[in-house]
Amino acid sequence: MKEEIPSGSVRPRKSVFREYLEAILVAVVLALFIRTFVVQAFKIPSGSMKPTLLVGDHILVNKFIYGVKIPFVNKTLIPITDPKRGDVVVFKFPEDPKKDFIKRVIGIGGDVVEVRNKKVYLNHKPMNDPYGTYTDPHVIPALSRPRDNFGPVTVPDHALFVMGDNRDHSYDSRFWKFVDLSKVKGKAFLIYWSWDRNKPGVRWNRIGHLIH
Repeated sequence: MKEEIPSGSVRPRKSVFREYLEAILVAVVLALFIRTFVVQAFKIPSGSMKPTLLVGDHILVNKFIYGVKIPFVNKTLIPITDPKRGDVVVFKFPEDPKKDFIKRVIGIGGDVVEVRNKKVYLNHKPMNDPYGTYTDPHVIPALSRPRDNFGPVTVPDHALFVMGDNRDHSYDSRFWKFVDLSKVKGKAFLIYWSWDRNKPGVRWNRIGHLIH
């Protein structure tokens, strides 16, 4: 006859090793879930988004804002909203999906984008462009390179036209055209750490800045 455990008695305690193991597994699962569906950290490796983002800035990207995507297949399971003009987005580089790029949305599906002598035109009107920065006074003809004279082109449905804020030093949609919405990973929203490798030192004044 089996001995019954009295009501209110304490069962054998888990070993310390098992408790730590379970805690670690839960933490890993939560971290993977957050990284896959909610927020992911990225480091800025180039100056194409200066002065908005500097080399050495570490940023957080909201992956939930544009909808919940199924991992590895780039399909949106729960649509929420699409990127808007002016959003700073991280996406898979169209010419090499293994790389992540970050740029600012200039045009969305149906928009007509044109660049004339460094001035951006949206739907045939000069665009309000407070973030675009130009450091090279030389204007390159369209026949040589599309940097300063480009288009007009119509952005396809389900696509984006993006540019770096550092307009004279950005490899963007002027050169390789459009970003499919399915390739967008999320919207950059916060600088959580910044390291100046030239000095070197921490850029304390940039930590905690919201990205606009």
